[in-house]
Amino acid sequence: MTQSPISNALSIVHPLTLSHGRNALVWDSEGKQYIDFVGGIGVLNLGHCHPGVVAAITAQAQKLTHSAFNAVPHEGYRQLMSALAAFIPLSYPLAGMLTNSGAEAAENALKIVRAATGRSAVIAFDGGFHGRTLATLNLNGKVAPYKQRLGALPGPVYHIPYPSPDTGVTADEAFAAIERLFSVEIDIAEVACFIFEPVQGEGGFLAMDPSFAQGLRSFCDANGILLIADEIQSGFGRTGQRFAFQRLGIEPDLLLLGKSIAGGLPLGAVIGREALVNALPKGGLGGTYSGNPLACAAALASLQAMTDSNLACWGETQEQAILRRYERWRKQAISPCLGRLTGTGAMRGIELRTADGKPGTQQLAALLENARNKGLLLMPSGKNRHIVRLLAPLTIEPELFEKGLDIFEECLAAIR
Repeated sequence: MTQSPISNALSIVHPLTLSHGRNALVWDSEGKQYIDFVGGIGVLNLGHCHPGVVAAITAQAQKLTHSAFNAVPHEGYRQLMSALAAFIPLSYPLAGMLTNSGAEAAENALKIVRAATGRSAVIAFDGGFHGRTLATLNLNGKVAPYKQRLGALPGPVYHIPYPSPDTGVTADEAFAAIERLFSVEIDIAEVACFIFEPVQGEGGFLAMDPSFAQGLRSFCDANGILLIADEIQSGFGRTGQRFAFQRLGIEPDLLLLGKSIAGGLPLGAVIGREALVNALPKGGLGGTYSGNPLACAAALASLQAMTDSNLACWGETQEQAILRRYERWRKQAISPCLGRLTGTGAMRGIELRTADGKPGTQQLAALLENARNKGLLLMPSGKNRHIVRLLAPLTIEPELFEKGLDIFEECLAAIR
């Protein structure tokens, strides 16, 4: 038997091979059709092969496929940065850079805050996820499997509990953890930034407590600490608004972007206060492929589709459908394993629990397999892989979304 040249360290959720897709439908190499509630793990808010994105990529590919912006600039990079600055709802002058991924955006944000503050320590949150590079791994609030067998990671990084109605951690408890941190672990004068997800993705679609976010913003302002919002998964309409930080009533100093920024092409960005982003010397930021012309064209087309009215309509439709179903399932006690509904807006997770209240890791694995066999692809999340995160394209036809929920309901009812 020929051994695969692909590393065994890659974990595969669904053992199939996709052939093609259109909006929220995909087909495998055997011709079987599936409803896609994975969406490339939050990359495909506009679905597979969105016509506007495909047309933009095709047109760009006939003109210019690559130019390293920091060697010879190209117009697509300039146009996209201007479009992003207009799209991002922040009140202050913005500057930033394009990257190849969300993790690379986070890496560059760490460089920016170090240069701007002269400090190096970072405070992150339990359950958070910010990437798979060495520096971003240390930001993640979860060891297995990301930090195992890797030894010391770049730091210093400290973690505190994530305050959310979904975790049961209150704002007061989180602030008490911060107070303890500065009393026991590190001098506050050494801390460069806090980094947080307004809604944790890998953590299980857990929404931050707005009162904590507002208090943290005031705390950072009073102590010369910067605030980084990671909207790599929650951004570009996933919650029904342009960005999830809007629901918190705050403005971050830096914003991390990725995933659905470019309709499936590799792209990310770090954007924030102009003075901060300009703190590094010439040549301090850059990259060979970051801001590739094809990805820029795809991102510009994606932004054109993401009008406020579209995002609100798509988000409201999905949110109401999920809320109706979940409430019915709860009232009917459809399964003893049905746990909480997490998240906010259209960014929702459904928790599974065992009969004695423990995380339903095995139950979720069984549900994923059953749903796949019936033509629905789902994505796990949570510390114990016990929360299904619903990541259907925002553009999914309402009747197809309901059909996907029908399959989910059927599979959930079979879980005991």
